[in-house]
Amino acid sequence: MDTQEFKNVTILLPAMDETYSLSRTVEIITDTCKKEDLAEIIIIVCDRTEEKTLKTAKNIIEQYGDRVSIYIHEQSLPFVGGAIREGIDLAKGSHVVMMSSDLETDPNVIQKFIRGAKKYPDRIITATRWRKGGGFEHYNKVKLVCNLIFERSIGLLYGVGLTDLTYAYRIFPTALMQSIKWEELKHPFFLETALKPLRLGVKFTETPAHWAARTEGNSQNSFFANFKYFKTAFHNRCLKREDILKEEYL
Repeated sequence: MDTQEFKNVTILLPAMDETYSLSRTVEIITDTCKKEDLAEIIIIVCDRTEEKTLKTAKNIIEQYGDRVSIYIHEQSLPFVGGAIREGIDLAKGSHVVMMSSDLETDPNVIQKFIRGAKKYPDRIITATRWRKGGGFEHYNKVKLVCNLIFERSIGLLYGVGLTDLTYAYRIFPTALMQSIKWEELKHPFFLETALKPLRLGVKFTETPAHWAARTEGNSQNSFFANFKYFKTAFHNRCLKREDILKEEYL
């Protein structure tokens, strides 16, 4: 399960109703990252993905397929957590990036992730909006205050100084992620990807990132759905190693 070096990265892009932002995300990734650092980009779709998004994904393959391996995967597990879980299992790179395709996760940060993974290949490099150099743009003020309270509370519960445990933007060692028994299928999965590794003693390194509200498509995460994160936080706090890892990794 230990990862001794960074070889290349698999990037997971779940897509529902994005077009311009999906295309722009791939464009920035291929422009800012070295070709040899990119193993593949997996665009994950479902039965609710709009036709215009599927057309965009196919155009992306035609346009950027000579720079990096890109393919479309139709998910079987439901919801966004299910999409990422399937992408993790498919990943061929030594590392895997979890992000969105709506530009709320700045693609320019991936080159920083890669530098971090090359220096610390066994760590999770995670984006934070709360440190200097990061920030929020057009973020609901009530939600912002609630997010800050939640981040601080969960940090205290787990005894860590991490500042952005809920942000769905990280690079992980693939072997680590494939060894874990994931449970969540909806948005709390993003928190689970931090909490289960923390319970295993995995080290994290934070890198600042700027968040900007999506300009197209609709968010699949309602405000009140965020309260389900508390259940995920308390559940994972009590788990033992044998509860977290797949049997073959114990």
